[in-house]
Amino acid sequence: MKQPARPRMSGRERREQLVSVARSVFAEKGFEPASVEEIAARAEVSKPVVYEHFGGKEGIYAVVVDREVQELSRRLTAALTVRDHPKRIVERTALALLDYVEENEDGFRILVRDSPVAQATGPFSSMLGDVAGTVEALLAAEFEAHDLDPATAALYAQMMVGMIAFTGQWWLEAREPDKAVVAAHLTNLGWNGLRGMERAPRLMTLDVE
Repeated sequence: MKQPARPRMSGRERREQLVSVARSVFAEKGFEPASVEEIAARAEVSKPVVYEHFGGKEGIYAVVVDREVQELSRRLTAALTVRDHPKRIVERTALALLDYVEENEDGFRILVRDSPVAQATGPFSSMLGDVAGTVEALLAAEFEAHDLDPATAALYAQMMVGMIAFTGQWWLEAREPDKAVVAAHLTNLGWNGLRGMERAPRLMTLDVE
């Protein structure tokens, strides 16, 4: 008996299907080992269809990464820009990242595998730089209010964003303890560290009697 023909996808539907399939392939294999052949095979289309929509592997990868960066940036920015007690802002930011890791494992795996936190260039690092800029503005205001040097806010913003980003990368694989516990410990270090800051810190090894 002849199988009924599958409904033909619109151009937009096909594009979304290919992005979804490519996202899974890139998360599983990384950019270099992934191929247009495999993406096309999993989507049950011919290779020319992928080239028609995206021009090649680089094109579809760029779309996947851009969407992940936008989603993660949206979540982190939302957590940072609500007026609240600074400690709650730290909590929300830590939870926003961990929520993203939990709900978008493939997406975060793509971001940290091919554009890791420590890499100076790339969309993920650029996004973290934008987030650090927002954190810097918040810290500068808090530093001025507590008689601390606002000129150091940029340095501390990089520290805090890096701490949260690296912890999220570690938790992607560890998955324990629970994300609320991880966020609480991040907040403990970040908030209590900021609260006990010295105006002019010195290295103990440089202190001379």
